Amino acid sequence: MGEAMNQPHILVVDDDRRLRELLRKYLSDSGYLVTTAEDAAAARARLESLSFDLLVLDVMMPGESGLELTESLRRTSRVPILLLTAMDEARDRIAGLEGGADDYLAKPFEPRELRLRIDNILRRVGPPAAPQPEVTFGEFCFNIDREQLRRDGEPVRLTSGEAELLKVFALNPGVTLTRERLGRESSLGDIARTVDVQIARLRRKIEPDPKAPRYLQTVWGAGYVLRAD
Repeated sequence: MGEAMNQPHILVVDDDRRLRELLRKYLSDSGYLVTTAEDAAAARARLESLSFDLLVLDVMMPGESGLELTESLRRTSRVPILLLTAMDEARDRIAGLEGGADDYLAKPFEPRELRLRIDNILRRVGPPAAPQPEVTFGEFCFNIDREQLRRDGEPVRLTSGEAELLKVFALNPGVTLTRERLGRESSLGDIARTVDVQIARLRRKIEPDPKAPRYLQTVWGAGYVLRAD
């Protein structure tokens, strides 16, 4: 998993769960490190904890639209943004570009075209930014690149399985992750019980009260979520 940290990190924001997962898988298979968000609010939460080399934003989302998010981000950030939308009229493309987007791709699109456009944007802006190295929660700090956990500056010993699992959470703070996804993106495999066992072990190391977790919480019927600072 260490090699992935050298790859461009992309945030995909789309309220269509099926498309979001398809893009995550395709871009991950293409060599990118990918984080997803279902709306602008979730995207803002990711941006507070992680650094990204490029954002892929759907324009038409409930609540704050992709265009509104783009205009807001441009006041403080120059992170490259590629907008996705079902609208393909000239005025819509112009509005997106005037709002600060770097490129604009109309749905439906070929995944390969999306990848080529992403590659072109990244070439224009230069080398990928260094990944956000750490995620904090309470008195703990987890270094994503080194997969190292510290508590008030002192190292906390993790097994390789615990470290890989915590890394998946750290790359997706505030995101509810299913057992299947946690197993798939770590080396734990697709056995739900194995994930549950590792979660229980992690909680004993990071929670003041493992029976009432503050950071690594259960979302009943859905999975687990890391509540980072």
